[in-house]
Amino acid sequence: MELDEQIRSALQTDSTIDITTTGRKSGRPRRIEIWFRQVDGRIYITGTPGTRDWYANLRQDPHFTFHLKESVHADLPARARFVNDAAERREILSAPQMSWYRQQVGSVEDLVAG
Repeated sequence: MELDEQIRSALQTDSTIDITTTGRKSGRPRRIEIWFRQVDGRIYITGTPGTRDWYANLRQDPHFTFHLKESVHADLPARARFVNDAAERREILSAPQMSWYRQQVGSVEDLVAG
């Protein structure tokens, strides 16, 4: 998918989006607000450790819609890729862009484990 310049810019500067997943039990669309960060050219959505319905929904069906809503409005089809390798998780979660998440827990290791 080729992205226009406004969307490319929003992916560099914005941080709050909505995502629409498919409910794993209901099969219905589920839309929530969430933050995203870009690390080394890749987009990551994450949360602090704990159970999250949106995450469980994506585990069931990794296809979702990424809704830009700050500097530009756009609905982008997306597919989740899960970061299961602890070393890769540690590298991503140690990036400066992820500092807010680290402040919510005791350490990077808490994020990696959760």
